Amino acid sequence: MAGSCDIEGTMQLLSRKWTLLIIKSLIDSGTLRYRELAAKLNGISPKTLSDRLRELEQQDIIRRESFPEIPPRVEYSLTEKGAELGAALKGIVDWSEKWGSG
Repeated sequence: MAGSCDIEGTMQLLSRKWTLLIIKSLIDSGTLRYRELAAKLNGISPKTLSDRLRELEQQDIIRRESFPEIPPRVEYSLTEKGAELGAALKGIVDWSEKWGSG
């Protein structure tokens, strides 16, 4: 089955702690700077946030845009691929908000 490896890789990525919350934050807010993301994700360590952002960028789910300003400005947003993933996850988010964990 050709698709089983694809779904396993996707589930591995999405099951990493904070990944879904990062994607949801970008769905809700559009473009965010690193500090804005960190503020929305209360409790995430700077290393973990940087690692997850790098992983999502490598998978072409988020876009990292740097601006040559002083001080430097970096913004994160969903790519087309990430927006499509976000649309697919919307049903899960809606279900979770309605039914919670219990």
